[in-house]
Amino acid sequence: MELSCSSPSARRTSSITCLTRLVELMSSKSASMFAICALLGNLASVAAEGACAYPVSCAISQDTDDQSSTMLLQHNLNVEMGSDRSGKDSQDDVVVTQSWMADPTMDPDTRAALLLDQMTPDEKRHYLSGKCMHCPYVGLVSANDRLGIPALNTHDGPQGFRNMPGAKATSTSWPGGMAMAATWDKEALYEWGAAMGKEFKAKGANVALGPGLNIARVPLNGRNFEYMSGEDPYLGKVLAGPVVRGIQDQNVMACAKHWVVNSQETNRNAVSEDVDERTLFEVYYPPFEAAVEAGVGSVMCSYNRINSIYSCENAATLQGHLKDTLGFKGFVMSDWGATHKASIAQGLDMEMPVGLATSGLGMLLTGSTASDADVDGAVRRILRSMFQTGLFDQPAGTWSAAKFGANVSSVEADSLARRLGAQSTVLLKNAGGVLPLTPNRKLALIGFASENGLPLSFGHGSGEVYPSHYVSPLTGIKAAAGNDAQVLFSEGADLDEAADLAKSADYALVFVGGSATEGADRTSMSLDGACQVTTMQGQVVSCGGADQHQNALVASVAKANPKTIVVLSTPGAVLMPWSGEVAAILTNFMPGQQAGNAVADILFGKVNPSAKLPITMPNTDSDLGFEKDQWPGKASADGLVHAVYSEKLLVGYRQYDAKQIPFTTGFPFGHGLSYTSFDYRELEIQTGLSEHEPHARNVSFKVFNSGTMPGQETPQLYLSFPASAGEPRLQLKGFKKTQVIQPGSFETVSLKLSPRELSIWDASLHKWALVSGTFKVNVGSSSRDLRLEGDMTV
Repeated sequence: MELSCSSPSARRTSSITCLTRLVELMSSKSASMFAICALLGNLASVAAEGACAYPVSCAISQDTDDQSSTMLLQHNLNVEMGSDRSGKDSQDDVVVTQSWMADPTMDPDTRAALLLDQMTPDEKRHYLSGKCMHCPYVGLVSANDRLGIPALNTHDGPQGFRNMPGAKATSTSWPGGMAMAATWDKEALYEWGAAMGKEFKAKGANVALGPGLNIARVPLNGRNFEYMSGEDPYLGKVLAGPVVRGIQDQNVMACAKHWVVNSQETNRNAVSEDVDERTLFEVYYPPFEAAVEAGVGSVMCSYNRINSIYSCENAATLQGHLKDTLGFKGFVMSDWGATHKASIAQGLDMEMPVGLATSGLGMLLTGSTASDADVDGAVRRILRSMFQTGLFDQPAGTWSAAKFGANVSSVEADSLARRLGAQSTVLLKNAGGVLPLTPNRKLALIGFASENGLPLSFGHGSGEVYPSHYVSPLTGIKAAAGNDAQVLFSEGADLDEAADLAKSADYALVFVGGSATEGADRTSMSLDGACQVTTMQGQVVSCGGADQHQNALVASVAKANPKTIVVLSTPGAVLMPWSGEVAAILTNFMPGQQAGNAVADILFGKVNPSAKLPITMPNTDSDLGFEKDQWPGKASADGLVHAVYSEKLLVGYRQYDAKQIPFTTGFPFGHGLSYTSFDYRELEIQTGLSEHEPHARNVSFKVFNSGTMPGQETPQLYLSFPASAGEPRLQLKGFKKTQVIQPGSFETVSLKLSPRELSIWDASLHKWALVSGTFKVNVGSSSRDLRLEGDMTV
């Protein structure tokens, strides 16, 4: 059915018909939130004002996959993208002195206050929601020409400008968030953020929906590839700030997501993630806290519930923890369709992608309210972030939607993607120094090494970025192997053929891996069948070849050639039952469009690997011992599915340490080898750094390059708290990537332990509490390779 606006009676009939269907949908637990959003559209203004702002389709799909809903909200883009209709109704002839534009150096709070003072109530409420989806950006809050407020063009995603649908292959497919976490390098994260921000701006988008900061609690989470915190809060905290600054230094607003404990895709729209306050502050908040400290303009609240209350209406976590305790000054937008009530008073500021719950009708139906003070507070935050990131101060046309289809990838971007790809490649094993490869040899490349490797270079969903062009491993290795090299290729579909090819070569390189998508958790950590996924849009990404027998392929090739090297491209944790049978293993996670050149740079020693694992690579599916009530959750008497965080602080490697799990086929958090070797010496712990921080400590030591190649190391500091603190046995509390150290030389590394690193969250007092007693300081190359040890008393 279609809404008709041909007459008052037709408007009333259409409104009543759609309203009836809306009530039916809102009472249905299986209803798609996108169906509800599309149905409402501008219904409130149709009913209240007796006029159609734009055509609205009321066709309904019962598809419970909200992203693949067939709803079409058909906006009149000439109206919606051009201006704010509410401002033109009554203020068209009013001349406004735009005092907020007089001095761009004025602080953003003052500019926001001056502008807010000139806005009508309708103009303010306009900013409580998006107005359109795929117009052409994934989200739009249209401009206000009267007051000179630019449109908010929000677009995916956390690892580059999502160019599908509508602009395929027109932006750079960068290494994914998990890959960038493997660099353990603040400078690299800044460059990554800045490069993404530059492309967003060139596309006319001024809000980048990223970075993704969630902790990889569940190894099978379908979106782990997007998240750049790995499994550790301190790692995420150190890396989050540089990404935010990199994006926002390009005058593009970053959006930290997904707040919070968005740890699974299974049942993501309804599951209640049940987690205590101490665990929230110590494990899941620190990356977001660092984003706040870096001045992030916006935060996206997630689909899931937190302790039974939807994240986007959870006053304790939104208004209480994020805004009041962490001091977030920007605005909170909902994930697309994640708003169930107009929760402005609870901490939500903007509903996306369109106004459902925040409309007058939506508030009426859900019994919600938003006072004038609440609305002013939300709009002030939005304007402040726009001023802070410079959205108002760009030349005319900067935020034009006409730029959406422009090809913004460049030679410079390609070069950076290659360098970051190499920096994020982790060398897991190198038996007998088989790597780096000797040039001009006979090489057998088997598996996903040619164009068939494209599906392993990026994930799917809002984090999907189709490459502007793709360099396969076969192409990259041929270019690097030398003029007299022989480079042969087999997909590996036939195991006997693959083994014969491997036997004939000097080296056998097996390329294996998997992919993942938003909307579904991975079904297994096995490589067998790991490449094929079904996206949220229902598209089956089929890989063929060796996909269904990748483990057997590696074992078969390893048996045929003792110099077998495995290159693993993966969205997260995987099992490597054959790790003891091969000579070398590398992982580049989801490497982006320069996958082939980047891995060739590592394989032939042009770049000495220095990356470290940001997650644990397990021995078996059951290492963590998750019960169903932990993941994916169990149905309870209250009608909700609850996923209980009963492991509390023991996430990732902390659980391995607590259970004293040895590594047989897997690899520990923080692990990563180099083509050279490093010695650690002369640990010193200095106290009393200043009278302002009497409890701070400085830990220093020397890292010697005892090998034969220049290289970088990332020494890591793990702290053991006094037993009375009730903390995990070891926690990462410091790290630093060294400069390139020449053979025979050393670098002195200093790591500061602030009082915060020596504190725990006191849930009874709702604040950080310094722990007294004797701490043990451990320094080394990974969480299981600790070289230096010392004690200190606080």
